[in-house]
Amino acid sequence: MRAARYHDRGDIRIEQIDEPELLPGAVGIDVAWCGICGTDLHEYAEGPIFVPPEGHPQPISGESAPITLGHEMSGTVYAVGAGVDDLAVGDHVVVEPYIIRDDVDTGPQSHDYHLSPDMNFIGLGGRGGGLGERIVVRRRWVHRIADSVPLDQAALIEPLAVGVHAVERSGATAGDVALITGAGPIGLLTAAVCRARGITTVISEPSSLRRQKAIDSGVTEHVVDPTTEDAVARVRDLTDGRGAHVGFECTSVQPALDTLVDAVRPTAVIVVVSIWGHPATLDMQKIVLKEIDLRGTIAYVNSHPEAIALVEEGRVDLAPFITGRIGLDHLIDEGFETLIHRNETAVKILVSPSGAGLTEG
Repeated sequence: MRAARYHDRGDIRIEQIDEPELLPGAVGIDVAWCGICGTDLHEYAEGPIFVPPEGHPQPISGESAPITLGHEMSGTVYAVGAGVDDLAVGDHVVVEPYIIRDDVDTGPQSHDYHLSPDMNFIGLGGRGGGLGERIVVRRRWVHRIADSVPLDQAALIEPLAVGVHAVERSGATAGDVALITGAGPIGLLTAAVCRARGITTVISEPSSLRRQKAIDSGVTEHVVDPTTEDAVARVRDLTDGRGAHVGFECTSVQPALDTLVDAVRPTAVIVVVSIWGHPATLDMQKIVLKEIDLRGTIAYVNSHPEAIALVEEGRVDLAPFITGRIGLDHLIDEGFETLIHRNETAVKILVSPSGAGLTEG
């Protein structure tokens, strides 16, 4: 089968590899769509970060580069391994793409399995990836979705789960005001979760396409172009001068973080959602004098059920965020290069590993 294989920074190749072996307790999935994630872009431009370099195996998977990329995936079950009796061939599914040690509690009450030692992600740390035609995944990490959810939209449930966990980390509740810096996929989907929970959002984004997407998708009524407008002043206008209750940093850009520190009210929470490939700086005196809580968030923890419910119940519409669909052969020129060098022209680009999801013409 064909797959996109990460060899090193700037070196991703479309190669022929063996199909994965179906193991007991696992599920075989024909990948329908896989999203290109900001983490993938960081790996390509700045990595390896999560990808274990060649000769340095990931402690749990035992794999190192080259590895198959892709962790935002949807697909259809083509086979189930021995012991799997609650999924069937033909079921539509998404993957919670974790690589976690077997002795870690990943049950429904766990709130920290994503922070366990040597945690990594399918599609970054090994065990196949969504940018291959097929993948075999342990049953624990496979979630059934309703047939009514189109599989292209279902590929966005993984990043939506990131938004669910980020909002949970913030402690924001209905009636609060949130400032979100960045209207890329994670910023927009975090806003969608906020909207579903009754939280008012203000989005700061320099790209006109992404600002318009934020309005058209209905996730916010307030957008700011930080190149021409003062986001701090806009937030204060909307909050009687008090500032936002919470801020979400979704850009990994220093001015955005600085804006959040100035725009939130005393005792507010700032959640850093983006992956930073470089150090950031903080005006620590402002953090201290406003008693701001600065919180990190990584991925999700038992967040997929809520994310799936938001979509199945119609509380979040994922369709507006898809701005491109490509095949594997155009992964770099129309996918990575667009999102790295022309990201103001796109939001979420999906890849069909087999090409079956693409229409001719």
